[in-house]
Amino acid sequence: MAKRGEPKVDHEAARERTIGAEAQADDLRIDRSLRPKTLDDYVGQTKHKDNLRVFVEAARRRSEPLHHLLLSGPPGLGKTTLAQILAHEMGVELHMTNGPVVEHKGALAGLLTKLGRNDILFIDEIHRLNPVVEESLYPAMEDFRIDVMTGDGAFASSIQIPVQPFTLIGATTRTGLLTAPLQSRFGQTIRLDFYPEEDLAKIVTRSANLLGIAIASNAALSIARRSRGTPRIANRLLSRVRDFAEVLGTGKIDEAIVQKSADRLDIDSAGFDEMDRRLLRIIIEDYDGGPVGVETLAAALGEPRDTVEDVYEPYLLQQGYLGRTPRGRIATRRAYEHLKLPFAGPVVAKQKDLFDDGSK
Repeated sequence: MAKRGEPKVDHEAARERTIGAEAQADDLRIDRSLRPKTLDDYVGQTKHKDNLRVFVEAARRRSEPLHHLLLSGPPGLGKTTLAQILAHEMGVELHMTNGPVVEHKGALAGLLTKLGRNDILFIDEIHRLNPVVEESLYPAMEDFRIDVMTGDGAFASSIQIPVQPFTLIGATTRTGLLTAPLQSRFGQTIRLDFYPEEDLAKIVTRSANLLGIAIASNAALSIARRSRGTPRIANRLLSRVRDFAEVLGTGKIDEAIVQKSADRLDIDSAGFDEMDRRLLRIIIEDYDGGPVGVETLAAALGEPRDTVEDVYEPYLLQQGYLGRTPRGRIATRRAYEHLKLPFAGPVVAKQKDLFDDGSK
């Protein structure tokens, strides 16, 4: 019992936060353990993977660093994993950081001066770099040097500090937020796409084998269908299904236990959770199918705009459940069909007008 004057402690809420943090940490640990270590183990993105093999072999033959590489695409598609694989294939060390963490030029200089020859510097969320830091990165990328100002006023002078030849790998979910000067300094840009079900099923099967779980082929495909084209989601869903299989089943993952797990987790056949369905229902039921602005949509969902644009929208757009127009987001016929709602005539006319560019 709390003493007078002391704040009441919600022990249940604290316990739930602790359990949630432990579950998240466990997910991260499992996620790291399942990541492939080589290009041969990496499933999917075949065209990009084949090109990267050529780039790695050419760089190794010349004893040079890889060209600077920009990886873009929605979260969970393997950008960090690819950076780790490339460092392994090149036989060099990987140095990892995050755009917002590099707050000033001194922090950048500290990172760059620690790099060994041909090492890889991976900057996640590179679109969130401080503009001053970004400008300081240009000479390092082009000429492998850092320009440092010393002194003040009339006594100010610039000192050039050389750094070892290195490769910068930038990762971003928002390519449009990158400045043109930064984009132009990357030798190659790779856009990672959502994975087809067949590739995700291979990833699920591989992960199950690494975890020592028996899984039926149709069960792996069933998990893949619910994974929103994203390996990270596939592995985390596999972990949850494993829990249900061990507690409510025989320990083996079959189609029945996948279905039971999905029902308990409120994940439907398209991989939508309650938030995805809520987003579509808000557009359809509250705004007559749209258009509705993303700020309004974010407020209605109680989520930040970035979360709506980076987490929820990409898959819905790519799969044709959502449309983006100059006047806002609209729900497509496929969204109505998935939610088993009638696709009204007036909405069709309105959407046709929105997509009509005036040409006949």
